[in-house]
Amino acid sequence: MKCSLYCERCGNREEELFYCDRGTWYCRRCIAFGRIDANHKPVRPQWEKKRYDLTYHLPYEMTEQQKEAARKTCAFLKQGMHVLIYAATGAGKTELTMDAIVQYLRDGKRVGFAISRRQVVLEIAQRLQEAFPAIKVRPVCEGHTKDIFADLIVCTMHQLYRYPGCFDLLIMDEVDAFPYCGNEVLNKIAMDACCGELLYLTATPDELLQKEVEKGNIQEVTLFQRPHRHPLVIPKVVKAPSVILYFALYRFLLQNIRSHKQTLVFVPTIRLASWCGKCFSAICSCASLSSKSRDRDEILDLFRARKMDVLFATTVLERGITIPDVQVAVLYSEHAVFTAASLIQMIGRTGRKKEHPDGKGLFLCRYETKQQKQCLKELEKMNASLKSGDHHETL
Repeated sequence: MKCSLYCERCGNREEELFYCDRGTWYCRRCIAFGRIDANHKPVRPQWEKKRYDLTYHLPYEMTEQQKEAARKTCAFLKQGMHVLIYAATGAGKTELTMDAIVQYLRDGKRVGFAISRRQVVLEIAQRLQEAFPAIKVRPVCEGHTKDIFADLIVCTMHQLYRYPGCFDLLIMDEVDAFPYCGNEVLNKIAMDACCGELLYLTATPDELLQKEVEKGNIQEVTLFQRPHRHPLVIPKVVKAPSVILYFALYRFLLQNIRSHKQTLVFVPTIRLASWCGKCFSAICSCASLSSKSRDRDEILDLFRARKMDVLFATTVLERGITIPDVQVAVLYSEHAVFTAASLIQMIGRTGRKKEHPDGKGLFLCRYETKQQKQCLKELEKMNASLKSGDHHETL
């Protein structure tokens, strides 16, 4: 017999995931977002719509390729189509959304910008506030939930539960990343938060997104050229026993320190990040950062301010973070936690800025994996497309 209970927020129909409290059934599958009774729709917040006569301001001129990609994106959205911007790391995905944001806000519609990682929410919110000084941009994430309404919302995927049916345009950055990827609850919450068009942004689209593009359900705009027109950094691969890998990492760090360059070292586990931060403190100014770090914002601010030479981090920093002139190493890049997508994202932290377009990347591994080979293949494919001039076609 089919269960008559249904959760309007997360889509749950499994009877064992409901609980009866004094005759009222509620869903336990999404209880982390607050209680919602079975067969009851989430309450849509009262939020007045406004029209804004605004434009955005950038400290640099967008390239012709960026302008064309932004124009095509707006054209698709205006036709009521969902859009995927498939762009290389550092190609300026955030900037490509700004014309669309202006288009919707001028029409009196609401816009949300959802991102997987808290640190990236804070960075993107700051960048958008600088670009749109005439409106209020509000970051909504852990530690920033006192005020949840503004002219433009930038939030983590989890915080979308606060906005059922609110956004006429929902921009979703890096949907192939944890925790959104494969999470049915977050997917349902995100889809319900959008009452109009979806604009996906990623440098590493997953198979599901690619299939939706092939079916014609999502229109794709690609941009593989970074604004400085230099090719993407292809990492050097060092394959050796652990003791040699640490020696190679030591040399890499020393070379960068002597050249007055910072290094971001990705490691597969929280424990290893902490251990490296302590061990390498004997030779350089360094720290470790992970999801368990209590002072994440302070550590990242110190690194941005060049108060330390090296930062050991888990995948918590693999996406959306821009540090000028940083070099990147991935220790134990063969580890199962590092997918091809995450490796592309991590190596994409280097060579992003116009002033420092030629960064260095290093994969340190005990053996090569399919994921590493796929990462290198994708990066070379993107660089090859630049040479052929096929870098912003729309499919």
